[in-house]
Amino acid sequence: MAVHFGMVDACHRSSRYGRFGWAAARLDDVANWVPARITAALTVACAPLVGGSARGALRVWLRDGAAHPSPNSGRCEAAAAGALGVRLGGRNVYGSRVEVRPVLGDGSRPASADIRRAVRLSRAVWTAAAVLAAAGRLARTRRR
Repeated sequence: MAVHFGMVDACHRSSRYGRFGWAAARLDDVANWVPARITAALTVACAPLVGGSARGALRVWLRDGAAHPSPNSGRCEAAAAGALGVRLGGRNVYGSRVEVRPVLGDGSRPASADIRRAVRLSRAVWTAAAVLAAAGRLARTRRR
């Protein structure tokens, strides 16, 4: 995703690379459609492991996920906001560029204490993803 929002969007917004950037961004959207939804589902499943709310994660994912400009990141960000009980989005500053995005979640704006919780949630999600990937690989190997 970092490439999509950084380099590709930067190219997408220049007239010289407009068509290249557009095509690369759409290809990124298609390639990450399933992984983004798996990530959101794992966020729901892992929320209780870090003291978060699975119910909140699912509710905010389904309600706010499609409001984000990205067809994929919004799902993950919304699930994380709901899991942690925070509000993400609104006015964001990226260097000299300011974007106003839809608000995801119902809680207060994140505070410094929420960073540790978000890191723990992120670790739980990628660990669960790695376990699922390894289990899938083992299952395929055993079928041969």
